[in-house]
Order: sequence, then structure tokens, then C-alpha cells
Amino acid sequence: MKITELEINGVYLIENINFSDNRGIFVKVFSDDLFRRNKINFSPKEIYYSISHKNVIRGMHFQIPPFEHSKLIFVLMGKVMDVILDIRRNSPTFGKSISVYLEENKDSIYIPIGCAHGFRSLEDNTLVVYNQTSCYSKEHDKGILWNSFGFDWGIKSPIISERDQSFVAFVNFNSPF
Repeated sequence: MKITELEINGVYLIENINFSDNRGIFVKVFSDDLFRRNKINFSPKEIYYSISHKNVIRGMHFQIPPFEHSKLIFVLMGKVMDVILDIRRNSPTFGKSISVYLEENKDSIYIPIGCAHGFRSLEDNTLVVYNQTSCYSKEHDKGILWNSFGFDWGIKSPIISERDQSFVAFVNFNSPF
């Protein structure tokens, strides 16, 4: 596995170990030893997955203290454009967003506390796995409006939940991070 820090402090692209032969494939997506050597403290408390149609946008999600969490995201089937927005007020990259493409059985992305996360599904039946370091708390589960922070999603008519469309615009967001 190879870990590379991206343009937002604490966001890492992880090149997963991938073996294939006549039986199929075997993928390693997490190594506690490797994460610790790279000063990434990650201990998952809940694991979820979503299956999305093509052109679904999910995001931009996070949880506020005291139920904040970091995430490790990977794709088991399909392909996504994964988007991370830094919402840490004292971060030099506050308000900056980046995107990476994740496809099945390839790379993972580590997202630290204080970053909002979302993605656009690029294929039908895209299966995304979320590993999180805290348990879900409805009253602490928040979001930023997907089209309010200057990111070009590359789509005119995405499929978005009512909940995700109701999030506060970034300009009106008062970050607790």
C-alpha cells in the first residue's frame, strides 16, 4: 500500500494492494500498522455502504462534535468522482475542495475530521463503502449544499435527495471545526 497526502492537509489517497489471478482478485484496503507509521489514527466504529445510480450526487456530509469522524472510503463496484471540502476554520485550505476518481477495487481515500464528503456516481450500481470513526448521530449529522462552494460537478441535472438539497450554503455555514 502507498499513502499520498493530497492538496488538503490530512486527506490521503491510498493505493490499495491488489492481487489477481485465475481465481479473481484479492484487495487489501486497510493496514493499521501502515496508517500508524503515516501518523493516521483510524479506528472504525461503523461501516456503511451505498449503491447509487449513474449521476447521483450524495453529499456534502459530515458530523459535528462530539460525534465528528474521519472516514475511509472505497468503491467495490462502479466508479465515482469523490469530493472533499475542507471546513476547518483554522486550516490554510479552509473552503478548498478537491476531487479524486475512485473505481472498483483500486484506491481508497482517507478523509479527516473537519472535512465534508460527497461523490457523484459515474456508473449505475456503484457500490461505495464508508468506514467511520464514530457512530451515527442524527442530531449531529450535517451537510453543506452540494453546489454552494464553487465545485464543478460536471453535470447539469444530477439526482439528489431532498435532504441533500436542503443543506445550508457554504457561505452561510458556521463551522464548529
